[in-house]
Amino acid sequence: MTIMSKNELEETLELLGSFKGRHTELISVYISEGYDVVSVQKQLEAEKSTAKNIKSTATRNNVTNALDKIIRTLKTFKKTPENGMALFSGNVSKTEGQEDLQIWIIEPPLPIKTRLYRCDKEFVLEPLQELLEAKEIYGLLVMDRKEATIGILEGKRIETVQKMTSGIPSKVRAGGQSSQRFHRITEGLTRDFYKRIAEEMKKIFYENPKLSGILVGGPIPTKDEFLDGDYLATKLQEKVVGRVDIGDADESGLSDLVEKSRDILANQEIVYEKKLLEKFFETLGEKPGFAVYKEEDVRKSLEYGAVETLILSSKIDKSLIKELKEKAEGISAKVEIVSTETTEGEQFKKLSGIGALLRFRI
Repeated sequence: MTIMSKNELEETLELLGSFKGRHTELISVYISEGYDVVSVQKQLEAEKSTAKNIKSTATRNNVTNALDKIIRTLKTFKKTPENGMALFSGNVSKTEGQEDLQIWIIEPPLPIKTRLYRCDKEFVLEPLQELLEAKEIYGLLVMDRKEATIGILEGKRIETVQKMTSGIPSKVRAGGQSSQRFHRITEGLTRDFYKRIAEEMKKIFYENPKLSGILVGGPIPTKDEFLDGDYLATKLQEKVVGRVDIGDADESGLSDLVEKSRDILANQEIVYEKKLLEKFFETLGEKPGFAVYKEEDVRKSLEYGAVETLILSSKIDKSLIKELKEKAEGISAKVEIVSTETTEGEQFKKLSGIGALLRFRI
C-alpha cells in the first residue's frame, strides 16, 4: 500500500461522494496514526454481531458483507500505516436487488487524527476533505501565569501538542514572608515559566517549514508581558500574526483563540494571495521570460518542466484546474489556487485565470 498523492485523494473523494446508499449500509472506518489495527478488527467483529439484528434482509446482508470485506482487508495489515488509514465499503450498485460490493483503502498524504466507525447512507469524507484543505499550519499558544497550552491549527483541525503549568504559588503568602519578597519570588517564577514556554515553542515550531503564523491568546497583561519581553526566538516572534484577549489557558482556550482569530486568518490568506499575484504581475512586467499567462504557453511550460509555481483562479473550469494541477504535480511544481476576493485576484481572472512563474526561460 502506498501513500496517496493529494491529487489521487481528491479524485477518490469525488468518486466516494457520488455514492448514495438506499439505507444506512455504506461503511466508513478511520484508523488514526499509531492506533492498533487489531483493536479495530475486534470492534468491527462486534459491529457485525450487532448487524444481525437489522430487520431488512437486504440491508443486513449489505452491512454484514461490507464489514466482512473490511475485516478481511485489515487482517492483511500487521500494523497501521504511518499516516493511519481510511476504509470505505458497501454495495454501490445503482440497480436495486443487484450487488456491487466495493472497498476503498486510503493511506492519505498527511496523518489522520480521527478514529471513527460509521454506517450511513453516505460515506463519511469530512476528515479527509479537511486534510486536503490543510495547505499550511498555524502555531497556537494560550497562556496565563498558572498554565499554558500549545497547539497547532492545520486546516480546520486543532491539535493540542503541549500543556504546561507554572507552579507559581497563589496570592496567599507563606507565614512571615514580606510582601516585597513574595512578589520577587513570584515574578522570578513567572519569568522562568515564560522562558520554558518559549523553549517549548522553539522545539515545536522553529524548524517547521509549513508554519505560516503564530496566534497567542490570554489575559491582557500576561500575553503582552510574554510577547513584549523578548522571550520568543526572533524567527518565531516575527511569525506572530495575532494576539487575542481570552480567559482560558487550557484546550478550550485553543478553540476560543481560533474562533476569535477568524478575521486574522482570513486576512492572512488574502495577504498571501496579494503578495503572490503582485510577484506574478511584477515578473510579467520586468522579466517577461519568467512568467506566462496564456493557456497554450502555460501548457508548453509544463511540458518542458519549466514551471516553478502554477497559479490558477478558483473561478476557471474545474476540469481544467484538475488537468493542469496533475501536470504541475508531475514535475514537482507548486500549485496555488487564488480567489477573486482581491483586486489582484480579479485582475488575474480577467487576464486568463491561468499563469505560471518559471524556473527557466523557454
